[in-house]
Amino acid sequence: MKVAAYAPPRVGMLAVGLVAEVFGARAPGLPRFDFALCTERPGQVPTDLGVPLAVEQGLDRIASADLVLALPWADFRTPPPDPVLDALRAARARGALVGAHCVGTFALAAAGLLDGLRATTHWRFADLLARRHPSLTVEPDALYVDEGRILTGAGAAAGFDLCLHLLRREYGAAAANAVARDLVLPPHRDGGQAQYLAAPVPEDGEDERLADVLAWARAHLHEPLPVAELARRALMSRRSFARRFTAATGTTPHAWVLGLRLARAEELLETTDLPVEEVARRVGYGSAAVLREQFVRRRGVPPRTYRRTFGRTPDRGALPGGTPARETAMGGAPDRGAPAP
Repeated sequence: MKVAAYAPPRVGMLAVGLVAEVFGARAPGLPRFDFALCTERPGQVPTDLGVPLAVEQGLDRIASADLVLALPWADFRTPPPDPVLDALRAARARGALVGAHCVGTFALAAAGLLDGLRATTHWRFADLLARRHPSLTVEPDALYVDEGRILTGAGAAAGFDLCLHLLRREYGAAAANAVARDLVLPPHRDGGQAQYLAAPVPEDGEDERLADVLAWARAHLHEPLPVAELARRALMSRRSFARRFTAATGTTPHAWVLGLRLARAEELLETTDLPVEEVARRVGYGSAAVLREQFVRRRGVPPRTYRRTFGRTPDRGALPGGTPARETAMGGAPDRGAPAP
């Protein structure tokens, strides 16, 4: 996959490092990308830290990229120049994947690429994005929003969540997990931005008990895991547990467990030859039929189709001509919508 990351003047250095780490040189066995930064006028590009960044490629890099990323920049309140907006529009028109995180989302919005779609940005600027671009629907709590060929992510380090989601979607969970391990990151963070907003810190040990319960649940996916049992282990009433859980993670216990089961099922389908019935048992579903129902509803394809696409093969994610394997498996672009928590 050919990746172009647009770096405007006063680009965020954190974002530059982030995309370079994910899409730059990788260790053996991990996905490899043809990655490059580009800008309107190649040369020394100022960054938000005042340190100049040497960018050798111009906007023609966007014209040939499979994935185009608009990086956040300090002057995001002023729209990018027309040549940049035209390049983003042209990339979208020819079918490239286009993404942005943090205030980079404002560039996609200014180009009109988010009209009629859902999008997210840093929670601090979500209201501003909504006011400036009423034709899009802002999801202020989401870590990332997937609208098929257009993807947006929340602020700062949530760019990692967006990039790992892209890897998971295009190359499978095993590849995304391997990159996450190489970067010493969780392959998937639970919940949304809400968990990072200022909130009172409990003084009675609830956070520690909740963390222990989540760790226990991850190790016992093969069991039913009703909310009542999780609450009992956290030494809370069911109602208090549900309220505390949502405040801490940004999602409900049921949605969290469902997302965990499906993520583990993906990994087993990719990396083992276990029968689907055994995969279903190991992730806590009573039968392969139940797993299939949940998989089709949340992932768009049945488990066996997913395994044929992303199972252990020499070049799992890339098909001839650079077509993502997932797109072929699903008969088109992935369904719109953010992933299950």
